[in-house]
Amino acid sequence: MMNLLVLQLLNGLQLGVLLFLIAAGLTLVFGIMDVVNLAHGVLYMVGAYFIATFAAMTGSFWWGLLLTVPAAIAVGLILELVVIRRLYDRSHLDQVLATFGLVMIANEAVKIVWGTSPLAVPMPELLSGSVPLMGPLQYPVYRIAIIASGLAMAGGLYLVINHTRIGMLLRAGATNRAMVSALGIDIGKLFAIVFTLGAVLACIAGALVAPILSVDTGMGESVLILTFVVVVIGGIGSIRGAFLGAILVAVVDTLGGVFGPILLRSVLDPSAAGQAGRMLAPMLIYILMAALLCVKPDGLFGGRG
Repeated sequence: MMNLLVLQLLNGLQLGVLLFLIAAGLTLVFGIMDVVNLAHGVLYMVGAYFIATFAAMTGSFWWGLLLTVPAAIAVGLILELVVIRRLYDRSHLDQVLATFGLVMIANEAVKIVWGTSPLAVPMPELLSGSVPLMGPLQYPVYRIAIIASGLAMAGGLYLVINHTRIGMLLRAGATNRAMVSALGIDIGKLFAIVFTLGAVLACIAGALVAPILSVDTGMGESVLILTFVVVVIGGIGSIRGAFLGAILVAVVDTLGGVFGPILLRSVLDPSAAGQAGRMLAPMLIYILMAALLCVKPDGLFGGRG
């Protein structure tokens, strides 16, 4: 049982750092730009398709990952210029409708360019295999690499947000966007940087997960729901809240899916316990969100505004 717990905690941590990379961009876009972007999950999907394409072209996962970054920057800048910039002064309903339409357009465009069959990204040879953890327990090297790289990017983002001039502007914009604009800061340029940064983080998350999941259309929708939960729990506009919320949501989701049926077997027969566990596990994160919002309506680190 202890081995299973450790394994699932690691799986939860791995999912958590990926959720953080997606949620960090989403919470900045929502907190600073006041834009509800339902198309953020599309960027996660596009990142996975980018690395699948570039890895196949170059024959190297590392070159594919390297080429994904400038491609993600280009996509972020184009989307901000063509679509998102036109939504700044529109209502949240207009933003929801426009970005939902963007999701449908992007999914169809992906089908036209890459087809409907799932794509596979080969595991980099350097990170293949497993390492022993405790007793007979082994854990894939690549998943450990995802955890390490995600934590490293979280640390880098923390330093940028809290110890650089651009980070100061981002924090000020999240607190009082009108004051930042009144002080002479080019708010349009700031918004473009924010959106592009969010796009790059989401694309990197999709690229990192591609070798362990099949790359297919619509893969961004399910993760977007979890990401919105993370943003609400952590507090809109808070990077620290996004990180803690992502880890909390991922661990609860992972442990609930594995240990829920096991615990229910003490009061139900195995078949009923398995069925009830599969039904209740997806509800746990929403129960967690509701309970937390009853205590802290603005999220863990959200500010009233």
